Amino acid sequence: MNVIVIGAGNSGLAAAAHLSKEGDTVVLWNRSRETIAGLLTSGKIVLHGAIEGEYTIPLITDDLEEALGFFEPQVILVTTPATSHRKLAELLAKHFQGSCLIVLSPGRTFGALDFYNVFRKYNRPVRPQIAETQTTIYTCRKTAQDAVHIIALKRNIPISTLNPRENHKVIHMLPKCLQSHFVPAKSMIQTSLGNVGMILHCAPLLLNTGWTESMSATYRYYYDGITPSIGRLLERIDAERVEVSRQLGLEVETAVDWVKRTYRVEGNTLFECIQAVDAYKAIDAPTSLYHRYILEDVPFGLVPLEAVGKALGLEMRYTTLVIDLANALLEEDFRATGRNLKSLLPQGEIETVMAFFMDEMEEKRDA
Repeated sequence: MNVIVIGAGNSGLAAAAHLSKEGDTVVLWNRSRETIAGLLTSGKIVLHGAIEGEYTIPLITDDLEEALGFFEPQVILVTTPATSHRKLAELLAKHFQGSCLIVLSPGRTFGALDFYNVFRKYNRPVRPQIAETQTTIYTCRKTAQDAVHIIALKRNIPISTLNPRENHKVIHMLPKCLQSHFVPAKSMIQTSLGNVGMILHCAPLLLNTGWTESMSATYRYYYDGITPSIGRLLERIDAERVEVSRQLGLEVETAVDWVKRTYRVEGNTLFECIQAVDAYKAIDAPTSLYHRYILEDVPFGLVPLEAVGKALGLEMRYTTLVIDLANALLEEDFRATGRNLKSLLPQGEIETVMAFFMDEMEEKRDA
């Protein structure tokens, strides 16, 4: 299968090498040439951990036209943070005239809807299939420009398109080696509001600011940074996320259940479950607040969660608390720059959000 992997970060390198190993033809594109300078020289990606080996990538480039012109892509796998989704949608809309599956891996909260709106703004005739995953397949860390350590591969990851009736079909449009890792979501509520990254990433990093910015200490993000008290706060934020999904007609699993299912562990609380995940013991914390855990998961996770929740008449007390803390510490206005109702819904009506998840939504949007 012909696959373009967008992004040469942790999961982008893992995906490109994994797909190459399994016989797919892969192009790796990254917007910054500096990030892929080492890859341009070697043309190879080295994998360690759950997958081992050195794999050649036929084309590695920072030229999107070159990437799109190398072959007719069947799948475009977007592995970049959600902060770049809007710009990527614009670039692809302006340069891509074919038809293929575009997968946001992951989409974060309402990623596919946001991507769809931007793409249609710049290119209405082309109708790519756009899907989002709840999380990325790979628990991994980049160790060099051309190397990545894959700690674990996740399974049973929900995936959804804009039309939930297409979700079974879209899995079979993926490269064969990825298909067994996904399950069809019931709707995009499950992938968008099933985004547990915004629960696990934002509050712990903000509440460990002193430790994070310390010049003399490091800590393991999940294993040390999520204490019993922080774990209880995360469960309260998580309860608000689950209630929003319930109000929209589909109750998503809790963060506790997600950790249990994904990593096959047991525990009565989120703290206990996280302590039981061996993969988390190897993940160090970021050394700055200017990290995707905040810059991505607040504006593209918590902000749309809060916006939809409040539009539904919910208080969203704990979600609001974390957004306010992020705004204060980073001196930003993430509500203005993130996925708010204005960017997601031109009409700004919550009824449109609810209608979006109905079976006939795609026909209604195109009418």
